[in-house]
Amino acid sequence: MATHDAMTAPRYWPEATRALAARDPVLATLIPRHRALALGSRGDAFQTLARAIVGQQISVKAAQNVWDRFVATVEAMAPAAVARADTAALRAAGLSLRKAEYVQDLARRFCEGTVDAASWVELDDEAIIEQLVQVRGIGRWTAEMFLIFNLARPDVLPLADLGLQRALSANYNRGRPLSARRIGTITRSWAPWRSVATWYMWRSLESAPTQY
Repeated sequence: MATHDAMTAPRYWPEATRALAARDPVLATLIPRHRALALGSRGDAFQTLARAIVGQQISVKAAQNVWDRFVATVEAMAPAAVARADTAALRAAGLSLRKAEYVQDLARRFCEGTVDAASWVELDDEAIIEQLVQVRGIGRWTAEMFLIFNLARPDVLPLADLGLQRALSANYNRGRPLSARRIGTITRSWAPWRSVATWYMWRSLESAPTQY
């Protein structure tokens, strides 16, 4: 995750924040503190997922440098062009052999339609996650971040996210670990706006808006 300026909020945002503030005292305190911020989408699905792969396990600055060289290496940042790119050229741009294989696997799946962004509007969150985790280099956490930050899905709960775990502990148990049962009780009350509640949990740890 990296930080960027806030974008236009999803249309459901006002309804979600009203509902969350009414049912959760912690969120009722957090939401007014971040009134000028909201979740925003980064747009192109293929590029967002490719960026996620490129950025794995390296710093934000390093990821941007590699990404810029990657973009300069291929004919176009589009599935067909990436799929036919020379692997040695991708390595020369700074991608590890594994990441080069991953981005080309992603590109081929877009070309073949096994990852089909056009179908996602009709699919529920779990069905999209199931598609995405078939791609080498994309796990459930990456898929959940994609649902939140690219598709702006309103009810995603990334329980494995360390930032969310830390925020829950800080806001609901004075920094002490919470039991799975307690976490379940808290987060069930957030539905169907769990992405929004998660976003405010992240905001409680850092003031800048998070983008994927």
